[in-house]
Amino acid sequence: MNIGELLDYKPNLGKRDIDGNDNPSEKPKKKAARLQLGNDMSVTSGIKRGFNTVQTTQSISNIEEEERQMKLLEMVEGQIQISADAIETLDDQSIKKMILSFEKRVLKNQEMRIKFSDNPEKFMESELDLNDIVSEMKVLATMPEHYHYLVELRAVNSFLALVNHANADISIAVIDLLQELTDIDTLTENEEGAEVLIDALMDGQVSSLLVQNMDRLDETVKEEAEAVHHTLGVIENMIELKPELCPVLAQQDLLQWLLKRLKLKKEFDANKLYCAEILSILLQRHDETRKLLGEHDGIDILLQLLAVYKRNDPISSEETELMENLFNCLCSSLLYEGNRSLFLKGEGLQLMNLMLREKKMSRNSALKVLDHAMTGYHGADNCAKFVEILGLRTLFPLFMRPPKKQKKGGVRVKVHEEHVVSIISSMLRNLQGPQRQRLISKFTESDLAKVDRLMEIHFKYYSRVQAAENKLEKEKAMLQAEGKDWDEEMEDEHYMSRLDAGLFILQQVDYIIVEVASSGLSAIKQRIQQILNLRGGSVKSIRTILREYAGSIGEGEDESAKTEQQRIMGLADKF
Repeated sequence: MNIGELLDYKPNLGKRDIDGNDNPSEKPKKKAARLQLGNDMSVTSGIKRGFNTVQTTQSISNIEEEERQMKLLEMVEGQIQISADAIETLDDQSIKKMILSFEKRVLKNQEMRIKFSDNPEKFMESELDLNDIVSEMKVLATMPEHYHYLVELRAVNSFLALVNHANADISIAVIDLLQELTDIDTLTENEEGAEVLIDALMDGQVSSLLVQNMDRLDETVKEEAEAVHHTLGVIENMIELKPELCPVLAQQDLLQWLLKRLKLKKEFDANKLYCAEILSILLQRHDETRKLLGEHDGIDILLQLLAVYKRNDPISSEETELMENLFNCLCSSLLYEGNRSLFLKGEGLQLMNLMLREKKMSRNSALKVLDHAMTGYHGADNCAKFVEILGLRTLFPLFMRPPKKQKKGGVRVKVHEEHVVSIISSMLRNLQGPQRQRLISKFTESDLAKVDRLMEIHFKYYSRVQAAENKLEKEKAMLQAEGKDWDEEMEDEHYMSRLDAGLFILQQVDYIIVEVASSGLSAIKQRIQQILNLRGGSVKSIRTILREYAGSIGEGEDESAKTEQQRIMGLADKF
C-alpha cells in the first residue's frame, strides 16, 4: 500500500461487540450475565433517574454477588478434591512420615516450653505448629487399617500426654482427633485395627486422663463445653465397640465424675443429658459397675435428681430423655441385690409412691422402678415396706384403670399392665402374715371387682398368646411339608414371639389367680370358676401356663429358684 492509499484508508466500521470482542462466544461472564436481564427490566441510559435505575443497579449487584459466591464454591470444591486426592495418595510411608512429624513437633513444643517457660511468645509458634499437625492427622480417621502405626510409633502415648496439655486449645484439638479416630462407623470397617487402637488407649489409662481433663475444663466457655461433649463421645465409642470395658472405665474415676456432673445445680444442657446416657450404658450389663454406684452414694444421688419430677414434668423432649435415662440408671442399679437395701434406706419407695399418686410423666417410670425393687426374694423387705407406707391404695387403682390409649410421652397399656401385675405377683411371693392378708383382702373389695379385672387380663393375653402359637404352628407345618427341620434357633424365635404377644404377663396373672384362689377365701375361688365357665376357659389351661412358668424359673443351680419352682408346681396341681 502506497502513501496515497494510506491516506485514503478508512477502517471497517461494521457492527462490533460492545466490549470490542469480535467473537460473541468469548464474552466475559460478568458482562454476559449483566445483559441477561429479565423481560420486566430494561437497561436505562442512566439519564432517567428513579425506580428503574435503582432496580437495575440492585439486580446487577445481586448477580455480581451470586457470581462471587459461585467462585468461592468452586474454590471450596477444589480444596475438597485436593483433600480427597491427598487421602488417596497416602501410603504407608506417608503415614509414617506424618506420625514422625507429629512426634517432632510434640518434642519441639516441650523443649520450647521448658526453655522459655516465662515467655509464652517464644513457644507460641511451636504450639501453632503442633495444633496444625494434630488437625492434619484427622485424615487417618478414614483409614482404620493403618491404626497399628499409631500404636507402633507410640503416637497414641503422645495423644494421651497431650490430653492434659497446658494449652486448652491443644487439648481440645486432641480430643476432637480421638473422637474421629474412635468413630464407631469407621471402626466397624476394620475391627482388627479398631481393637489395636482401643487396647492401646486402655493401656494408657485413657479414662483417668479424660476425666482429669474434663475436671479442668470450664463449661461456661462454649469451646470447652463442646470438648466435654466430645470426650463423652470418645467414651461412648469405646464402649459401643467393646462393652466389656464398662467396669474398667467406671473404676478409672469415670463413674464418680458422671455422678458429680449430674449433681451440679445448673440448668439443663446437652452435656448433662449425655452424662445420664453414658451412666445408663455403664450400668446395663455389669454388677461390678452397679456395686460401684452404690458405694459412691449413687442411689441417693439418682433419687435426689428424680425428686424434681415428682410434681413437675420435663419442659422439653430432651429433658424428658434425661429423666428416662435417670430412671433407667436406677432400674439397672437395682438389679444388684445390695443396692435394694440402699434404695429402701434412701426412702426410694416413698418417692416412687408419691410419683404414682401424681398424674405426671414420671408415674410410668416410677412403676417400673418399683417392679425392679420388689422382684425376687431379695425384694422382700421392699415389698413389706410398700404395704407399710399404704402403697396398696396407690397401686390397685392403677391395676383397675390402666391408661386408655398411648399419649405423647405416655406408655403403652401392655407395659403398664406388665409392671402392675409383676409388682402384685412379687408381693404375693414375698409377703407373710398380716401384710399378705391385707393384700389378699384387696381382691374381696367392691364385690370381687379386682378378681373380675384379673380374669379380664387373663383372657386378654391368653387369646393373644394362643393366636401367636397358632400362627407359629402353621409355619412349622409348612416347613416340615417342605422337608425342612425346625431347629433350635427357630424354637427360640417361637418363644420370643409368644413373649411379645404377652406370655410373661399371662404367666404372672395366672400365678396371682392360683395364689388368691388358694388363700382360703371361698368367694374368690368360686368367682374365678364362675368366670372360667362363663367365658369358655379351663383350669387345665391355667395349669399348663403355670407349669411352663415354673420350668423357666427352675433352670440353673440356685436352690431358692428350685424351691420356688416346686412351690408353684404344687399350687398348679392343687388349683
